[in-house]
Amino acid sequence: MRLGSVVMALAGLSIAGGSVYAVRHVMNESSVQAQEANSSIVRVLAASQEIPFGHAIENHMLMTIEWPAESVPPGVFTAREEILGGAGAEPRRAKSTIAQGEPLLNSKLSAFGEKVTIVQTLGDNTRAMAIKVGADTAVGGFVTPGDFVDVVLTQGRDKDIRAVTILQNIRVIGVDQSADQQSDETAVARTVTVEVSPDQGQRLALAQKAGTLSLSLRTLSGAVDEPLESLRLSDLMREVSPVVDETKAATIRVRRGISEIQEESIY
Repeated sequence: MRLGSVVMALAGLSIAGGSVYAVRHVMNESSVQAQEANSSIVRVLAASQEIPFGHAIENHMLMTIEWPAESVPPGVFTAREEILGGAGAEPRRAKSTIAQGEPLLNSKLSAFGEKVTIVQTLGDNTRAMAIKVGADTAVGGFVTPGDFVDVVLTQGRDKDIRAVTILQNIRVIGVDQSADQQSDETAVARTVTVEVSPDQGQRLALAQKAGTLSLSLRTLSGAVDEPLESLRLSDLMREVSPVVDETKAATIRVRRGISEIQEESIY
């Protein structure tokens, strides 16, 4: 009896030891997998709130988010000091509006102490030029920074008045003093600043002296640019005899007097 008890005890100890080893092995494997998973994640700095164009970057505007290492955008920041600098450092500013939750990129921030103006939004070899407008010439105030427009010149008086499109597909970079492309507020502007090439700038300067400029807001897709001839008032006033389509004629019955009925055709 004693020998049997000893054997059973040894068997129990063996089973218990094997279970402990198996559990420890599984836990070690899970730990290794977790470490491997964590190594593929990068913690980058993002905006904790929307940061408007030109605003200084402050500590409370930053938060840390996790990003897969294989898809991290170039130019991200992983340390707050890279953005905020040391004590007494001049701030870095947003060169374009940064949305809440968007990773901060070096290309969207100025250097320390650098002034941010509308110049940073210009493309290569382009210029910023302002156009005087009003409610009737700026699409009722619906033109906002980031839109694309055509510029139409109207000149002359009375019967000699004419209009011609002088520029097409021109980017609006500012409305009055605002260059915020995320703004959806509509207002009657007095000036609209557009991005033009040197040649387009000369055309625009002459056109402003020659007559009234109006902006035509372009569609987001499908707009076709083509040469347009000037249009005179006489072109609108041409009298062209209408061609009657007999297939679309309608007949009505008109009672005249007590019993007379006459059929008439109208078009």
